[in-house]
Amino acid sequence: MLNPRTVSSEIGWYLAGFADGEGSFNVSFRPREDYQCPWKVSLCFNISQRDPVVLTLFKRHLQCGTMRQRHDGVWYYEVNNLTPILENVIPFFDRFHFLSAKKKRDFAKFKQIAEIIRGGQHETREGIEEILKIRDDMNDGGKRRYSHEEIRKRLENPQRPYAGPAKLAG
Repeated sequence: MLNPRTVSSEIGWYLAGFADGEGSFNVSFRPREDYQCPWKVSLCFNISQRDPVVLTLFKRHLQCGTMRQRHDGVWYYEVNNLTPILENVIPFFDRFHFLSAKKKRDFAKFKQIAEIIRGGQHETREGIEEILKIRDDMNDGGKRRYSHEEIRKRLENPQRPYAGPAKLAG
């Protein structure tokens, strides 16, 4: 678990400013056949750049996440595991907050959704509806792989009750 007080103010504010301009907080839905709830809800904080130096600073000071390079040379830093998001990313940006109204709004919504997931409500119809409502204007509505209608339609399938992850026969 990251203690954001151990991060120097100089580097903390630099990284927060960088993330304010270049970072992204995302909520994604992926269809799942191995869950009784047909959607896996995931959170991700990421930044991409051609130069990996600043991304390496994020990885070092947030003490979590992964870096990878695309075939075109662009580097990605991402944190997409709930525990480091809750224990490292959110506390870091709670201390080193954003200046832009848009990033403040997206981060606040990201935190709300993280709490819904932490509480397990994302495995219920009501929880998914709440997440859809919260994320509606995150990243200014952005391009979504699955529309709200597609997500709701799959929730309507009566053959998929919402009792959490299914046990797979092994």
